[in-house]
Amino acid sequence: MARKKNIQTQKRFTPKLHIKKGDKVLVLSGADKGAEGEVLEVLPAKNRAIVDGVNMVKKHKKPTQDQEGGIFDEPASIHISNLMLIDPKSGEPTRVGRREEGGKMVRYSKKSGQIID
Repeated sequence: MARKKNIQTQKRFTPKLHIKKGDKVLVLSGADKGAEGEVLEVLPAKNRAIVDGVNMVKKHKKPTQDQEGGIFDEPASIHISNLMLIDPKSGEPTRVGRREEGGKMVRYSKKSGQIID
């Protein structure tokens, strides 16, 4: 019999993502379409991101020594393809490109052509 491979132990290809932690993004589709928020965390292995105030779910938590128990609202992850970066300079949604400047790859706004920090 062939041995089953554990997906977690295999190395997976993780592509470069157009969104980074701290970016301001616009939600393109889903229940929160049109919402804007800041990226709290990026999960490149799953192609997902956690955005502040978007895709809120209820979490039931037991009380511990540090916190009280109860039902809390928490942001859940959303797929990267449903997010579009908001250009920090113009404030409009824009596509992201990559180019080499000074021997380093940088992200730039396709709409304005300016480099995104």
